Amino acid sequence: MTDEEPNAIFRNEAETLVETLEERLLRLEATPGDADLIDAVFRDLHTLKGSGAMFGRHDVANFLHGFETAFEAVREGRAKVNEQLIAISLAAKDHIANLLSKPGADGGDAILNQLAVYLEGTPQTPQDSRLWHLTFKLAPDTLALGGRPEAIIDDLRSLGFRDIRALLGDVPPLSKIDPERLYISWEAWIDRDIGRDEILTAFLFHEDGLELTLAPPIEEATARDLEDPKPDSTRSPANGRGGALMRVPAERLDEMMDRVGELVIAEARLREAAARIGESGLSSIVEDISRLTSGMRETTMSVRMTPISAITGRFRRLAHDLAGKLGRHFDFVIEGEKTELDKTVVERLAEPLMHIIRNAADHGLEDPSLRSAAGKPATGTIRLEARYAGAEVLISLSDDGRGLDREAIRMRAVERGLIASSATLSDEEIFGLIFEPGFSTAAEVTDLSGRGVGMDVVRRTIDELRGTVEVSSEPGYGTSVSLRLPLTLAIIDGLLVDLAGERFVLPLAAVLEIVELPAEHGHPTSRNAFLDIRDTLVPFLRLRDLLESPGEPAPFQKVIVVSSADGRVGLVVDRIIGSNQTVIKQLSPLHSGLKLFSGATILGDGGVALILDIPQLVHRGRCLAERAQEAA
Repeated sequence: MTDEEPNAIFRNEAETLVETLEERLLRLEATPGDADLIDAVFRDLHTLKGSGAMFGRHDVANFLHGFETAFEAVREGRAKVNEQLIAISLAAKDHIANLLSKPGADGGDAILNQLAVYLEGTPQTPQDSRLWHLTFKLAPDTLALGGRPEAIIDDLRSLGFRDIRALLGDVPPLSKIDPERLYISWEAWIDRDIGRDEILTAFLFHEDGLELTLAPPIEEATARDLEDPKPDSTRSPANGRGGALMRVPAERLDEMMDRVGELVIAEARLREAAARIGESGLSSIVEDISRLTSGMRETTMSVRMTPISAITGRFRRLAHDLAGKLGRHFDFVIEGEKTELDKTVVERLAEPLMHIIRNAADHGLEDPSLRSAAGKPATGTIRLEARYAGAEVLISLSDDGRGLDREAIRMRAVERGLIASSATLSDEEIFGLIFEPGFSTAAEVTDLSGRGVGMDVVRRTIDELRGTVEVSSEPGYGTSVSLRLPLTLAIIDGLLVDLAGERFVLPLAAVLEIVELPAEHGHPTSRNAFLDIRDTLVPFLRLRDLLESPGEPAPFQKVIVVSSADGRVGLVVDRIIGSNQTVIKQLSPLHSGLKLFSGATILGDGGVALILDIPQLVHRGRCLAERAQEAA
């Protein structure tokens, strides 16, 4: 193990704890009397301090000692949770994050001084001010696993333990010693004011196989094994009990996904070759390989899927800070946090969503007096929702504010030369102008908005993720921004179809059913664009028209009914070839502007099939229908 590896382990664990700490502090602000939440915050601080000391990050441990003192007072009922404590605690959390990236960073003393002022006048009672006697023996495989007993001894010395002695009673003869096995145990004494919990921090991450007794030798004779004073049900069970967790670098997951993708393509080629040869024994082997490949694909995909909750913590903090800056208290509601997306999509969503939240708080929500005058509650609401929609995930962020000013947007667009003053635009087209680079209707530039770069970033990022973004707004009632994103950017189950001799792939997750196109609708000049499917009218689109395919349609065309934002829509194709595992390959920069396609895939015979983008197809079909209606 290199010197860098323990530091990387500490930093990864610490960053996770810091995120959890921030989330709990924000929840505590809403429920200041929640004793369980106070205990959870205290344990997070305690764990961070102990792991910092263990890995030699004394700057982190020393700062956290003062931070922990404040919550110890709260925990014991000697201080109350209020906005001042939460504000100082969030600043302390930010300083911890800064220390993790920049060891020794300045700013901690000022925060600790604020905490001291907060606690000023609070009587501090010593905890367990007795002479402690400690004996401990680490697990025999501690050395083999990279553990450092000397670091624990150093931590005990820093706490004030004296006369630390090695106990050699279990050490075997030299000829029987295993150099990777730990035989020594230790004992030590301390006679200063110190709490039991503070002593136990020295043994964090060494609980497995640890034999420890900790007691005042005169007043208390009972031995006590090391354990968490109050288990935290929100943390994962340690040591693999109930489900072990392992951190894996994202690059390794990406490489594994690439390899699985190539394996899927090779399996398809093998299947094609076996079908040509017609050997029954080979076909049986191909079936086994297909089954194993499918299982590996599903497992790898599940590893890559990440819930939206991985990034919502920072949105809560953003909402908290915005409320303070703008002087507008508002409710920030999140629904569907367990909705999962490809980890790459989730990571890149953070910045666009933060821009939308800032806009909603700054431009959307009115001041309390204006809301009251309009008959609204004084406290506004910003709502983030995530849910599955066929082969996509729909994320919408809405507010109940003033809504978009259609005329102000139009006037600004005319000023900038984006549209002509005589242009007639729909609401959708008007609202789409806010995504133009540098576009803003703000009267002045502030540290939150006014430069017109936020929504431009939103559209660019969503386009790169092969998603779509739509804006709807009603004056006086609020604005909603909806993002539609693919579940994954890697491998999907696809439906292979034929159209004018060309092969295309549709995401199978979006397919609801397949029916045959009735003969009366078969001719391309037929104006009827609806099918009666079980007493429900379903609109359909002819892909030949949308893709401008040559030749005559097949005699028995098929209609693939898919789910879309507008409900069920039928897509007419010549022939259904079958389902296949589709490895998504990005289009070249030259073809990236073809919005009707979300990528391409390599088929088993070596050919290439384009993957159709269903939302874009439906949108294009709707636009063509509106133009035809206007022309008529």
